[in-house]
Amino acid sequence: MRTNWWLLGSPASSSTSKQTVFDPRTHSSASHAHGSLRKDIYEQALMNGSHPVVKRSIPNAPKNSSPLAGVPANMAESFVMLSDSVILRTPQPIVGESMQNGGLATTPSGITPEDSLSHKMQTSRRLFDVLSARSDIDYPICMECTELLVEGLQKRLGEATKSRDGYQQFLKKLQAEIPTDAEAAKVEEDLEKVRQEKDAALLELEDLEREKAQIEAEIAEAEEESKRLEAEEEEFWQERNLFSQQLEEFQNERDSINLRFDHDTKQLDKLHRTNVYNDTFCIGHDGFFGTINGLRLGKLPSQPVEWAEINAAWGQTLLLLHTVADKLGFVFENYKLKPMGSTSKIEKMEPRQMDTTSSRIGAALGAVSRSDVRVQTLELFSSGTIPMGHLFAHRKFDGAMVAFLDCIKQLGEFVARADPTAVLPYTIVKDKIGDVSIRLTFNQDEPWTRACKYTLTCAKFLLAYASNQGLARRLQQQQQQQQQQSQTR
Repeated sequence: MRTNWWLLGSPASSSTSKQTVFDPRTHSSASHAHGSLRKDIYEQALMNGSHPVVKRSIPNAPKNSSPLAGVPANMAESFVMLSDSVILRTPQPIVGESMQNGGLATTPSGITPEDSLSHKMQTSRRLFDVLSARSDIDYPICMECTELLVEGLQKRLGEATKSRDGYQQFLKKLQAEIPTDAEAAKVEEDLEKVRQEKDAALLELEDLEREKAQIEAEIAEAEEESKRLEAEEEEFWQERNLFSQQLEEFQNERDSINLRFDHDTKQLDKLHRTNVYNDTFCIGHDGFFGTINGLRLGKLPSQPVEWAEINAAWGQTLLLLHTVADKLGFVFENYKLKPMGSTSKIEKMEPRQMDTTSSRIGAALGAVSRSDVRVQTLELFSSGTIPMGHLFAHRKFDGAMVAFLDCIKQLGEFVARADPTAVLPYTIVKDKIGDVSIRLTFNQDEPWTRACKYTLTCAKFLLAYASNQGLARRLQQQQQQQQQQSQTR
């Protein structure tokens, strides 16, 4: 069983109207007028309706339906609540399909199909279906929903009215602000100026764009040039780093060579300044004594010196004289030195005495054989013991010392002939040097010690001369080498 409710009229009228049960048999004229009004609303809704939010399908009414097809089986349950305003309306005739056919069809009871309840309910249902299809709300609706809907529509109406009033005021303002002909002409003139400025700006923009394109091309070219320069710079720095490394290695090698050269130069200068003779034969003094290599030569009563030290000192002195003579290329006449340490000796060579005939023959032949020379060995050392009754115990020792003075004299004369400025510091005459005898026999210790000291002084002079000669010879050789190198260059 289905009960159909629908509400008509405004909320104000519905709230004050009286609810009445509609009976189609007693209100046929009112129903006819109400059906005509509903049809007009339906047609207007079809013309002005918008697309529905929810699409609904509306079934078409069957063509050959009976007037009571939509009437429920129980008529007592089919009733509609209408307001007083709807009931009191003046009925309007509704033109239906029967009128198009030339007249109104009537039922046997005298009621037309348009006035039948089923037709009205069917029409209402179709109208509600159309409304429901074009809205989000399903029709029919109750009174409360109608009130809410009307309230919302009234709010929308008020807002629309306000919007309309605003548009009207704006329209009036625009109509009031319509410019005059002079203002329009001025506006046209300004517009023309703006157009000209726009054209000029466009031309300037085109020029700027061309200039921009040219600048971009230059920038691209500059970037390529920059990349090329960066590559060249990288290559340059690589070469520079390699060169710096090689230069550093060369400088290190040069510094090393310079250091070695400086060291070798200093060593050479040191060697040049070094006198091997002075280092080998260091002659000095120790108080009243003359010393050679720390050995005292001589003796004093207050300072006795052992004969072993004296003999060693004479051996060093003889070695010095032999070395200097060999350095200067001098050969002693009638003497041959035998440096043998503490037992050094001097060989004295004297010709033998021959008769007059033999001497003449030898002179004619111009040669003297070895057997014609007598060799006397002089010992330049002493044991220091003097036996009783032997006053001439030091005869050989004295002869060796006198022979030593004679050798010094010969070498001194040889040096003086080579360099007249090189003269011995003490004069030697036979067995005396500086007026002091070198003999130990019949002599006191103090004069003999002084004579030994003078002898060492003369030996040191000859040693210094030989050293200077060697240095001068080396300097001369260096000068000659430098001259040869300069000539070669």
